[in-house]
Amino acid sequence: MEDVELAELVSDEVLVQIAGVGICHTDISAAEGLVPLPLPAVLGHEGAGVVMAVGPSVRTLAVGDHVVLSYDFCGECRTCTTKTPAYCELFAPLNYFGERLDGTVTMRSGDEDVHGNWFGQSSFASLAIANERNAVKVPTDLPLHLLGPLGCGLQTGAGSVMNVLRPSPGDSLAVFGLGAVGLAAVMAGKAVNCEPIIAIDMNPARLELARELGATHCINPAETKDLVWDVMNLVPNGVNCSLDAVGSNLVIRQALEILSSPGHCATVGFHGLQHDITIDQGHLLLGRRLSGVIEGDADPREFVPVLIELYRDGKFPFDRLIETFPLAQINEAIAASTSGAVIKPVVAFG
Repeated sequence: MEDVELAELVSDEVLVQIAGVGICHTDISAAEGLVPLPLPAVLGHEGAGVVMAVGPSVRTLAVGDHVVLSYDFCGECRTCTTKTPAYCELFAPLNYFGERLDGTVTMRSGDEDVHGNWFGQSSFASLAIANERNAVKVPTDLPLHLLGPLGCGLQTGAGSVMNVLRPSPGDSLAVFGLGAVGLAAVMAGKAVNCEPIIAIDMNPARLELARELGATHCINPAETKDLVWDVMNLVPNGVNCSLDAVGSNLVIRQALEILSSPGHCATVGFHGLQHDITIDQGHLLLGRRLSGVIEGDADPREFVPVLIELYRDGKFPFDRLIETFPLAQINEAIAASTSGAVIKPVVAFG
């Protein structure tokens, strides 16, 4: 851990004192070089905290507001204004390049630039510079230090179900991979009345938790000779919807092979920017779809409040996935995420 100097706020930026930040697989992928990012850099993109200062053009946030930070987007391109900001035309430079669009950085260490703006926040720090677009105001009576994962991992899983797959009540759902994203999908499936909900993972403890969170059936691939046959035995005509939160070629094929006709598979698992998969076109031609999804196709300004209301109603108990760590144990938190020992580690400040 090192001290850095923050730049002055410009335009629509806000300064946020971080209360807690989730550890996400994308942070780890960036640290390992799977996502190109100039170094040195500060990562962290599931932050939540309190607004401490606002830039000169900020109108919708004020000092003292509680906010959840999500990904950045321009808010002006055709995709942002007519579809979803998750596919903003400037998504890459706003979230991955480590600097503002004008090339300036938000942090320095002595005479050295420190690259920030990671997902518009870089919240592995006690203070983060975000902006009015990606800082979502939330009620002050909630456990602020736990809310950060709503801005990415939980939004991705729940949004993939509610915004992309869009099952009708009574539609079947299968979820491959029961990390935070997959378990968020299970909870969302339960919230929108999917039946059955089939949870698939090799970790028995996560399968049990999935059952408690709404899964009606659990399958451990290590304990079956033919996973596709097992699923089809449960749902003879195939499942209406499936979610891949693993990203391997085998899992994506299985998630497609269990679909009904028509059926829809959403894939959110990530194995690097260059990752070949093989699928059978004949299978897709029977009305089946495979959709790649970023951030659950969600506009965080609209979707984070939806998740909070589901949480208040007892339908999205995401806090059951979280274990907190102090900042001094951030390496332990990352190790717990990598090993799978903790579903969603959150580094809590103060």
